[in-house]
Amino acid sequence: MLNNLVAWAYTKGCVHIKSDGTPWRPIVHVEDIARAFLAALMAPREVVHNQTLNVGQTDENYRIRELAEIVRQIVPGSRVEYAQGGGPDPRCYRVDFSKIHRLLPEFKPQWNARRGAEDLHAAYRSVGLVFEDCEGPRFKRIDHLKRLLATGRVDTTLRLRTM
Repeated sequence: MLNNLVAWAYTKGCVHIKSDGTPWRPIVHVEDIARAFLAALMAPREVVHNQTLNVGQTDENYRIRELAEIVRQIVPGSRVEYAQGGGPDPRCYRVDFSKIHRLLPEFKPQWNARRGAEDLHAAYRSVGLVFEDCEGPRFKRIDHLKRLLATGRVDTTLRLRTM
């Protein structure tokens, strides 16, 4: 979600929201996910065996409109724009992360949405991201999978075909 909002803001000057902005989304950086893996690997087996852990921080749950405002503040000259006819999104994820912090107290996330958006913006600037990358098969997983299927690179079970 945050990747897309920053990409639109950087390439088009608008933070494009496809819903009414009210759904919740938890934000976690891949580096913090890696930290969680390391903490789980270092933990005693009896602490983590057969456990399911949400990885993140409870205060990193945001409404989409809140993320859009963070992005607007970070990407110079950008504005928030709601898609015409965008209503409430039934997909709403507000996650409790207390279990991971209770079981793995050494897990200390380092990222938040603002820092992540700043990092994304810097990365997009450094590689010269263009809008076609955002909305085409290069970075949209469904479009990418469709292209792989159409070209025969994967079969209908999405297994890579050896050529």
